[in-house]
Amino acid sequence: MAAPRCRRRRSLINQGRPRRAAPTCFILSAEPQPQLLSAGVEAAGLRLDSFLASHLKDISRTRVQHAIQDGDILVNQLVSKPSYRLRDGDQIEIDLPEPPPVELIPEAIPLSIIYEDDDLIVVDKPAGMVVHPGAGIESGTLANALVYHFNSLSKVAGSIRPGIVHRLDKDTSGLLAVAKNDLAHQRLSDQFREREVFKMYIALVYGRVSEERGEIEARIGRGTHNRTRMAVLKGGAGRPAHTIYEVAQRYHDFTLLRVQIKTGRTHQIRVHLSHIGHPVVGDASYGSGRNNSIGNVSIKRAVQSLGRQFLHSTELAFNHPRSGNRLEFNSPLPTELAALLAHLS
Repeated sequence: MAAPRCRRRRSLINQGRPRRAAPTCFILSAEPQPQLLSAGVEAAGLRLDSFLASHLKDISRTRVQHAIQDGDILVNQLVSKPSYRLRDGDQIEIDLPEPPPVELIPEAIPLSIIYEDDDLIVVDKPAGMVVHPGAGIESGTLANALVYHFNSLSKVAGSIRPGIVHRLDKDTSGLLAVAKNDLAHQRLSDQFREREVFKMYIALVYGRVSEERGEIEARIGRGTHNRTRMAVLKGGAGRPAHTIYEVAQRYHDFTLLRVQIKTGRTHQIRVHLSHIGHPVVGDASYGSGRNNSIGNVSIKRAVQSLGRQFLHSTELAFNHPRSGNRLEFNSPLPTELAALLAHLS
């Protein structure tokens, strides 16, 4: 896998020098469990997008169509089309943020900025930071920091996730792009949708991966037994997901991988690597119990004290939304991850 190597400037915005003259509040929505709708006899024959546009408040038909195409709305656990004609008894799963409202208050949280211009920002997100407010989380997020430091952020998704084009899990660190205006947001989103964005991660996994290189193409959706977790699904259920990995370094009980994702499903890397029997080190959701397999007491203690999962977004490349020029960024491993590798060596 060819990896981009160009790097842009890095700066740290400190708490004493906000970029906003007068911070204001955005209203966000918490992120609940997926909404389930059942199509009755009266809905039979209606287009899926028309039916949902009439049932979902404050969501346009265009946004509904995009959500269907992106797989955020499933029919009988399958990705469908906006033009799909409903049948009596169809089960529709909608995974979109909805009220109750949460006030997004600007917060003077320092940000590590890799790059900034009039259209976009590239942030190096630390582990432990949630990207935007959700159920039970109202402060301390990247979104809270962004609305404090920047006067202009895109509003393509309304005020739900100002500037947020894509996400990283709370305990995943690394590069993340933010749009300052709607044009940049739309064009960056199009690149993600068309799989034109290069995303490379570094992951340390349990066990010795036998192949030097491999690909995982397995559909991902919410687990049938635990709806708060994602899982590999069979029989056409869920959304297509494609992950490529190659071995960077081998250790006695672990393997360091370079992982490229062609799609951006929720928890994709973590779910796929767990599916092949090599969950990410420190992943409490998909690798629970694997610490017990570590024989070396010192290494076991080091892994248990890591306090995060060993997953870092190390490279990101995309076309500039206005000029079309290719932008390539990289981020080194955080200190705590580099220290664990040194310990393993």
